[in-house]
Amino acid sequence: MAINKAMRAALSLLSYPELDIKKTYMVEREVRKLLAYRRKNASLYRVWEHPIPCGNQNVPVHLFAPAEPSKAALLVFFHGGGWVTGTIDSYNGVCADMATITGCTVAAVDYRLAPEHRFPAAPEDCYAAAREIFRRAGLLGARPEDIVLIGDSAGGNLAAAVSLMARDRGEFRPRRQILIYPALGSDHSADSPYPSVRENGTGHLLTSKQVRDYLALYRASDADLTNPYFAPLNAASFADQPDTLLITAEYCPLRDEGEAYGQKLREAGGSVELHRMPDALHGYFSLPARFPQVKRTYALIDRFLEDAHG
Repeated sequence: MAINKAMRAALSLLSYPELDIKKTYMVEREVRKLLAYRRKNASLYRVWEHPIPCGNQNVPVHLFAPAEPSKAALLVFFHGGGWVTGTIDSYNGVCADMATITGCTVAAVDYRLAPEHRFPAAPEDCYAAAREIFRRAGLLGARPEDIVLIGDSAGGNLAAAVSLMARDRGEFRPRRQILIYPALGSDHSADSPYPSVRENGTGHLLTSKQVRDYLALYRASDADLTNPYFAPLNAASFADQPDTLLITAEYCPLRDEGEAYGQKLREAGGSVELHRMPDALHGYFSLPARFPQVKRTYALIDRFLEDAHG
């Protein structure tokens, strides 16, 4: 099946020629910020910054509140961008749409980026912010049972990692997580056990080479490749994880590893909704909400949030 022309054309606006990310990541960060300005529309939401105290440092969190809240859920969002090129500013439009469409407040965590801050800086920042939000009920006005972890791509990786860390450390317990085309493995070579790495690894918005380059900038050593907080598919156990909505994209190189993670959660007794978004490329969630795949994703999110409250 060919990729829908409208989807390809729209995503091309978010892309640029494949460069050497190891050399150009600073430029790519700025490009993403500039592209994000296309999405600004402050009339439908309120946004403010809220630093979360975590030990001797603060982790910045940007809060997006809908003009007309309709749900109690608080969405703790971890942005994508390969742990390297995505920034909180480049996701302003996505977070604003998320708050407006879901009717939920969105708390977007401004975690430290690689390669200036390599693994485990990003998951530790995300964990620390989530821990404070969960443990201090009055901090953002949400009950622990109403807090949902959500992330796309590298952010999906971080959401899954935070859920594993929370189980292992026992300081709080997320009840729900939403993972959108998450990066969950550590092998994106031609020998990867996941066919989508080869089938969708060239000629699309995200290539397998780019994933390998991002991981090279993110990791501090080769030992990280086997760490479950770096690549959640390496977890020794997938038990005691949150109820999960996991959405993959048909033409994404990360598709099969995301679906494999969902199956592992199910096999460990978890409640998992697993959906493959047809005719979609990696990154589609950053498109305006009028695109069919984005509309369907929000419909799935809305149903997942509503089902949790019966």
